[in-house]
Amino acid sequence: MRGRAALAIVLAAFVTGCADDRDGAEERATWRYPDAARVTQIDDYHGVVVSDPYRWLENSDAQATADWIVAQNELSLPHLQALPTRAYFAEQISALIDYERFGIPQFRGGRYVYTYNAGTDEQDSVWVTDDLAERGDMLIDPVTLSADGTASTSGQVLSPDGQLLAYGVSDGGSDWRIWRVRDVDTRVDLADELHGIKFSGISWAPDGGGFYYSRYPHKVDGRAADAGAYDDQQQVRVWYHAIGTRQADDVEVYRVIDHPTRNPYGVVTDDGAYLIISLFDGYVANGFYYQRLREGVRKSETVRLLDEWDARYEFLGNDGTVFYFRTVLDAPLGRIVAIDIEHPEPENWRTVVAETDEAIRQSTLAGDSLIVEYLSDAHSSVRVFDLGGAHKADVPLPGKGSVSGFGGRFDDVETFFAYTDFTTPGSIYRYEIATGDVQPINVPDTRVDAADFVTRQVFVNSADGTRVPIYIVHRKDVVYDGTNPTVLYGYGGFNVSILPRYSSTRMAWLNAGGVYVSANLRGGGEYGEAWYRDGALLEKQNVFDDFIAAAEWLIANEVTGRDHLAIWGVSNGGLLAAATGLQRPDLFAAVLPAVGVLDMLRYHTASANARQWSTDYGLSENADEFAAQFAYSPYHNVQQGKCYPPTLILADTNDDRVLPWHSYKFAAQMQYAQGCDNPVLIRIETRSGHGAGRSTSKNVEQYADQWAFVAEQTGLVLPTQ
Repeated sequence: MRGRAALAIVLAAFVTGCADDRDGAEERATWRYPDAARVTQIDDYHGVVVSDPYRWLENSDAQATADWIVAQNELSLPHLQALPTRAYFAEQISALIDYERFGIPQFRGGRYVYTYNAGTDEQDSVWVTDDLAERGDMLIDPVTLSADGTASTSGQVLSPDGQLLAYGVSDGGSDWRIWRVRDVDTRVDLADELHGIKFSGISWAPDGGGFYYSRYPHKVDGRAADAGAYDDQQQVRVWYHAIGTRQADDVEVYRVIDHPTRNPYGVVTDDGAYLIISLFDGYVANGFYYQRLREGVRKSETVRLLDEWDARYEFLGNDGTVFYFRTVLDAPLGRIVAIDIEHPEPENWRTVVAETDEAIRQSTLAGDSLIVEYLSDAHSSVRVFDLGGAHKADVPLPGKGSVSGFGGRFDDVETFFAYTDFTTPGSIYRYEIATGDVQPINVPDTRVDAADFVTRQVFVNSADGTRVPIYIVHRKDVVYDGTNPTVLYGYGGFNVSILPRYSSTRMAWLNAGGVYVSANLRGGGEYGEAWYRDGALLEKQNVFDDFIAAAEWLIANEVTGRDHLAIWGVSNGGLLAAATGLQRPDLFAAVLPAVGVLDMLRYHTASANARQWSTDYGLSENADEFAAQFAYSPYHNVQQGKCYPPTLILADTNDDRVLPWHSYKFAAQMQYAQGCDNPVLIRIETRSGHGAGRSTSKNVEQYADQWAFVAEQTGLVLPTQ
């Protein structure tokens, strides 16, 4: 839709759908929702008048908001915990999650560090060893990070000589990180402590005397040690921190002065000769600059190597003055190019790995080789090339699942990767680069026998005829008769590919006899750049159409039925679940939007990071993009008096990525408008964030509540009943 015609259409939809009319709602006999004041807040978007009656819930510090949160949990939590299958799921998840889990090792200076969880530990610990055949010693015990188990390590990087470990700490699931430095030999932290950091790793200087990182500037009235003292409405800057000094004495290395939204991040090349500065500003295009690092010089001239903002690039590594990048420029499925910085003009670029008929998901440069992961109908394959582009080997994988890892340095002889699929937990393998030999390092022993389950992939036709793949997973004894309790999951955004992976919490649903379906929607990266762009901006409705097509196929083919199908999504997937549930409430027995982006007109006001989502969502200040957003924005498309499926909204008060007011406002609007007795509940966790770093016990509690709610609404009968 474009221009005035589109505005007229969405205005008519708004007037029809949001009139202040409670016809039908008074018939609700069971659910008495907490009071939520409706205020007069009117905004004008390009001549369209939009009401925002729950704007006050955006104020997280207000007592009224805190009281509303308490009241909502007092309604939802007792109900969820009293559901007949809740105890079963809590017990199942606790048992299934109780197995040893290992992270991908990192090697520097003769030492390996890796994360480890014995099974039911609240958070992963960090271990160090000089021989992967031995467990080694615990380097960081997460118990020391917080009393309640909600603080976690998030990123750890060994210094070049392996003597120091820089590690990030997240408190209560926040995206803010405090970075500390630990002496590997003594297991004691140095005095160094860095604040104001989000979405930035660290990169050690060649001599190990310090590292580069990016942080937000201080607020005018902020206190140096307070996360709230840093202003994430502004741009980050690249800094150098010398070990043993105060953060206040750090040296600013680079800041963007010619553009208001681009964020710079620095990484040192393996040879220590260059600081590569990547600039992030959304998910469609980026830039790369560099500085030469000389003895005793922390800062030098910044050279703008890639500054056209014509495509996405990923820096892989260098061989002297030759820099290697993965890009989608002139190659929608991806290619790898070599750029000699002495002759950087595009006509001098050399294609090293050409585009094929499969999308490149990720690439690394390790051990003088390019290791490239391709996607074949939403599962991984891995090929290895030399720096001239000659194919060296294919990496054998255990099945049609997904991989991660393959990191390393230019001179490494080995690299490590993890493999997983729907019924195989993450297993760690060593890949010997010279020979292509693959050896298992850590293969978990779980209570799950993959032979008891079926994974099949089918393709469904979306509204415009596009073929969309979906994976269907269930026990072998499941029979397609139209009555199977089923959960349909999707994401569809930000070029993220949703691939097969193991989940103990999801396995509890499968063990109980439920069906799990994962849809590979447009907006993801499964089929390259065109697939991604066809689910973004003015084309975002394609994502919802794909999801609806998956639901209709499942019903038409009797995998499940309308009374037995639930939809679920997280973050951008929370938007997907909410929008789809509103557009086709007739298809679903339950809707579960988790930590979703639900107010499309104001999402970008939360932070500079949120504004960069505009490459997917658009901005409401642009007329065409506003029209597209307003047509599907969940908060603005709830129709008064309409009967919606039972809905469980999941939110976290510490979520500083997708601020929880999205979920608060949507829940209040849904509860006010619901025209039948189907419940609209919101479960609000108060000591976790957007998802990463959530403690084991909180995961058990949330998913026990979630699956019990889905079981109740889809008619799941437990195997023991």
